[in-house]
Amino acid sequence: MKVVVVWILGGWLTLIVLVSVGLMIATKFRKVKRDRISLEYPHMDPVSVGVGSRSRATTYTFGEPLYEAMLETIESATKRIFFETYILKGDSVGRRFKQALSEAAERGVEVFVVYDGFANLVVRRRFFRFPPAIHVLRFPVLRLTFRILSPRVWGRDHRKILAVDDRVAFVGGYNIGAPYATDWRDTHLRLEGEAVWELVNAFVDFWNVHASGPQLEDRGAPSWDPSVRSHRNVPSQLTYPIRTMYLEAIDRANSTILLTAAYFLPDRDILAALTAAARRRVKIQILLPRISNHVVADWLARGYFSELLAAGVRIHRYKGWMVHAKTITIDGVWSSVGTANIDRMSLTGNYEINLEIHSPELAEHLTAVFAKDVTNSDELTADEWDRRFVGKKACEWLLRPLRPLL
Repeated sequence: MKVVVVWILGGWLTLIVLVSVGLMIATKFRKVKRDRISLEYPHMDPVSVGVGSRSRATTYTFGEPLYEAMLETIESATKRIFFETYILKGDSVGRRFKQALSEAAERGVEVFVVYDGFANLVVRRRFFRFPPAIHVLRFPVLRLTFRILSPRVWGRDHRKILAVDDRVAFVGGYNIGAPYATDWRDTHLRLEGEAVWELVNAFVDFWNVHASGPQLEDRGAPSWDPSVRSHRNVPSQLTYPIRTMYLEAIDRANSTILLTAAYFLPDRDILAALTAAARRRVKIQILLPRISNHVVADWLARGYFSELLAAGVRIHRYKGWMVHAKTITIDGVWSSVGTANIDRMSLTGNYEINLEIHSPELAEHLTAVFAKDVTNSDELTADEWDRRFVGKKACEWLLRPLRPLL
């Protein structure tokens, strides 16, 4: 009997692997052949609005102007720079950032750099040899500890933060590299004013826990303005407030929810919250990539479509480019922009940071951004979904056991 069970499980796992590999190969071929009707995806120019009483937020939805703004801010630094990224490619864009940080250190600016070791395994290690004056933390690929099975030690540093002189800061979904400058549709925010403290403090707290170098001064907030708040997932403390933020905001919704997600693998509670909101006549629209850089995640996301469509949720699939943004706008007054995806790895695994912003002005702009994105997407209808090929349904069913892993 045991032998039969082992054979069944082995065959099941082999089939899952074969299907996953097949989907990856097929998707790679589709990407090579994909047809783009323009050189750039539809996007909006950066827009700056007031948030709270003493801050401003500028939204970037295209990589090139964002990178130029970030580099100009680094070049203007006079005191200190906090730079944290998940991916820092050793290409032309990555080299520009490295040079700008190095030049800042040469003119006496204190520079602190954090990057994730696992995410950059494909980048040559010598690229990360910064000048001695720069303080560098390579978040380790593996942390050797007797608590090897504890979720406290497995989270990756998926955050993207740049803060300069405590006066300007950036956060969002953009990694650093040439492909993201033009070929990935993402969203990033630039903050000015007192709200910058939210990102400065997030960097300081992370550095002081994980770095062996000089400790940074932990300063209190300049105000208690509730209009802008950062929520930080900290696996080492088993705290994951971003998931709670999503659940509470969706539960409060009474008119609209606009959600853009790179990878959409909601847990049971988030899925239930969305369908419950739809059934109380909240107009929900979700924008996802038609083909992302993680094809297995795409197919796992498909397993949620039937329930969402049945509840009245509208699903748009972005064409031609990878949409990597992590944004949500609710009722035209509340928004969140940050680094966390709607999946287990982001919501209960990685180090992440999302801003929660109460601002009708920012919500209005993000609503316009969503509408612009929809012009480059196809809406999935319930009838179309019900008529999909039976082989696709079989693949979705077969891959279901992988959901808890992603």
